[in-house]
Amino acid sequence: MKIRPFWVVVHRYAGLAMTVFLIIVGLTGSLLAFYSELEKLVSPQLFAPVSASARLSPPLLKAKAELLVPQGNVVSIWLEHDAAHLDVVPLTNAANGKPYELGFTQLILNPYTGEELGRRTWGAISEGWINLMPFVYKLHYALALDEIGGWILGITALVWTLDCFVGFYLTLPAAKKTKTVAVAGETRSYWQRWAPAWRIKWQGSSYRINFDLHRAGGLWLWAMLLVFAWSSVYMNLSDTVYAPVTRAVFTDYHEPWIDFPDLDKPLEQPPVAWADAYRIAVNLMDQAAKRQGFAIEAQLGFRYNPAKGFYVYTVRSSADVEEKHGSTRMVIDANSGTQKLLILPTGQYAGNTVTSWLAALHMADVFGMPYRIFVCVLGLAIVMLSVTGVVIWLKKRRARLHSAALREGG
Repeated sequence: MKIRPFWVVVHRYAGLAMTVFLIIVGLTGSLLAFYSELEKLVSPQLFAPVSASARLSPPLLKAKAELLVPQGNVVSIWLEHDAAHLDVVPLTNAANGKPYELGFTQLILNPYTGEELGRRTWGAISEGWINLMPFVYKLHYALALDEIGGWILGITALVWTLDCFVGFYLTLPAAKKTKTVAVAGETRSYWQRWAPAWRIKWQGSSYRINFDLHRAGGLWLWAMLLVFAWSSVYMNLSDTVYAPVTRAVFTDYHEPWIDFPDLDKPLEQPPVAWADAYRIAVNLMDQAAKRQGFAIEAQLGFRYNPAKGFYVYTVRSSADVEEKHGSTRMVIDANSGTQKLLILPTGQYAGNTVTSWLAALHMADVFGMPYRIFVCVLGLAIVMLSVTGVVIWLKKRRARLHSAALREGG
């Protein structure tokens, strides 16, 4: 069997299988490049005026939240300069043994005063504009189908990653027995024969333009398409695919939800309380910064994971590559208060350094506004590549059917 026709078929049907999903993630990804701006546009009430005063600490915000919602328990806090997002789970009603009905999953507070700015069931579009951007995020990440959607897009991302290499191979000139080919009395080198694949013949037919957009567009954007495909594998198939591959290549790659197994039973009432764990984590992070020579720039989050029995304290530091967020993390054992793991985004583990760059590039959180605009355009380009691929398939399918009909008729 000839190799090239086989890969043509693989590329064709892989592309067709991914079309709908890539159109969804391309369009939503273009919007998510400006997530915060669009969120402020549609839900300005969820943001507080930026103040020169210090933000409240996570334990203080947790205490204020639980005064506002006495039937709920704050398990996670994420701090922005103009909002604090708190994930809240219901407590158990002692009267009937069932969880209270809170009617929301996320409480948003003024990070400077603790005043309530809003509450929502994150991502539930039925609640209206307040959840528009979270819903777009859920579509992008998991088709708004939770775990099953995450698996679908994770498998799509894996196929997309492999198909990047197949598509690149198919742009290469067909192999010849000699290094050059005689055409009209002259010879063309391999690179000269490959050059048309990089160009769009705007004076050609509509089909030729469509074909060139698909082929040349994929070539010019190939490196970034691969980055986004593989980083999508990281985000959706982290423990099953991404982590094993990254550890096989770089050896040293660590993530707390992968390194530490779930407990036999979730630790709902940890011996080390939230406020104590926060104080310990801040102290340990300060010590680590002095010891390893990085600077802490801003507190970002603090959360508790009962399934694994640890707290995670997140800051943005000089080791981060992201401009707005960060992933410098200290993991604290909820039983003893001891350090379980320190993760620096760069300079500590090669696998984590690569992952930090992949995540930052994917989330358009590096290189300022020009790169965010590029990511927005790239999302539209992914849609274009998907649509032009379908057009090519339809054209060739009609040609095959027509040829078959002529043969039968002849």
